[in-house]
Amino acid sequence: MTQMMKSFDMDQIDPKTVYVRPVKVADLPKEVQDQAEGYDALYAVHDADGAPLALVADRRLAFVLARQNDMTPVSVH
Repeated sequence: MTQMMKSFDMDQIDPKTVYVRPVKVADLPKEVQDQAEGYDALYAVHDADGAPLALVADRRLAFVLARQNDMTPVSVH
């Protein structure tokens, strides 16, 4: 079995790129859990450095939010 490894220059990432990923409500701080009534998961939007920017109810909303702020959303798992 061969491994494919390729070096990637992180400076090539557009600073306007944001990452959208699902987050289990149970993994969030208690204060946030209390506000997320009825949800099992929310969607986090992070900047290219990994800093959290927003937490929203669904994936579609996360993408809309990013685009409305002139950012390019990318889904991560």
